[in-house]
Amino acid sequence: MKIFYYTFGCKVNQYETENVRELFEMKGHETVSNSKEADVCVINSCTVTAQADSKCFQMLRRLRKQLPEGIIVLAGCLPQTLDPDTDDLALCDIIVGTNEKRIIPELVERFIVEGERIVRIKEHSRGEAFEVMANYGDKRKTRAYIKIQDGCDCYCTYCIIPYARGHIRSKPLDELLKEAESLISAGHKELILTGINLCFYGKDLPERPTLTDAVEKLCSLSGDFRVRLGSIEPEMLPENDIIILSKLDKLCPHFHLSLQSGCSDTLKRMNRRYSSEEFADLCNSLRTHFPDCAITTDIMVGFPGETEAEFENSLEFVRKISFAEAHVFPYSRRPGTKADTMEGQVDQHTKHQRAKRMTEVCHETRKSYLKSCIGKEYTVLFERETEPNFYIGHAPNYITVKVPRADASHSLRRELKKVLIVSSDDEFCYGRFI
Repeated sequence: MKIFYYTFGCKVNQYETENVRELFEMKGHETVSNSKEADVCVINSCTVTAQADSKCFQMLRRLRKQLPEGIIVLAGCLPQTLDPDTDDLALCDIIVGTNEKRIIPELVERFIVEGERIVRIKEHSRGEAFEVMANYGDKRKTRAYIKIQDGCDCYCTYCIIPYARGHIRSKPLDELLKEAESLISAGHKELILTGINLCFYGKDLPERPTLTDAVEKLCSLSGDFRVRLGSIEPEMLPENDIIILSKLDKLCPHFHLSLQSGCSDTLKRMNRRYSSEEFADLCNSLRTHFPDCAITTDIMVGFPGETEAEFENSLEFVRKISFAEAHVFPYSRRPGTKADTMEGQVDQHTKHQRAKRMTEVCHETRKSYLKSCIGKEYTVLFERETEPNFYIGHAPNYITVKVPRADASHSLRRELKKVLIVSSDDEFCYGRFI
């Protein structure tokens, strides 16, 4: 069969889709990039906002129109939070929640034989097992994700994910290391640890390993590779752990700390577990122990009750921290969350104006960070070429580096090379080989 895949949302979803793709290919099925050619379409969904739901519904309607006889599989967070018999979900032949994605190939085979719609959605419960998936490597990619954690117990007032993903659970450390060794053997030069709330790693396991323990063990494996952390909750990275991590040569000095707002009063309404002052202290500690590190973030504007003064506080805080990169987005109401029913909802025009102003500030701080890299040497992992001008890759601090391509017949893909940064612009650093 020919299988088409589409992934909405986060890096965890990308990892899970990759796992499903590998399972189908092990059974001899073909991956296609054009849905019109497919016998089966697997959609891995996101439900973080109402807009995310809407985009998924649009795709389901389009696919059913394209492929009236095709098999449509919907998986992930969206069906976990909705009635499977709602109009748009009724378009799907197979529906799977945030558990049991690894059995999707078997469910497709069952559907072909029986011809009856399949709905596999299990309610989450405390103490449920981590769904162990293991990816073995994709030759088309230089970097590989490893999902080591699932679920969240934080219940931020804007977030539906604890209801969609359930309580915290972790991949056993031996399974993590086994998967990492397989990916290294397959030629991946960068392993990215990811999870719904990465810093909760290990809290549910009998041995109680921490994220720092996992990173230490991973970095001790032999091989020419490096390790990168996914998004981290700011309140869960103590200085003792930062000191330990700073001594690991294979760990990339790049930290994505999810800020959400630079105003402490707004953070309280969001039910975030830190103040802006504590966030600033964490950034200072990281920059002390990782002098060349990049700190990136997510920033929400227009949260319910955000006054103009609170927004200005957040804007000034972002200027002060000077992030290497930031994802800025306006608050989007999500039914089922506390924030959806809060008073003081900000109108759309104000939210988009604030997003524009915040984006402009973050654009300037990014330019400043890229400029600060000039004159420094980095080991760059090259990922692709642009015909005929440049090799393109990422430095350990996640800046995108372009190096002039002298030999159009030679690819540096999956190679690590020393580069001196000689210039920068709004988006890239430019270098030459040392």
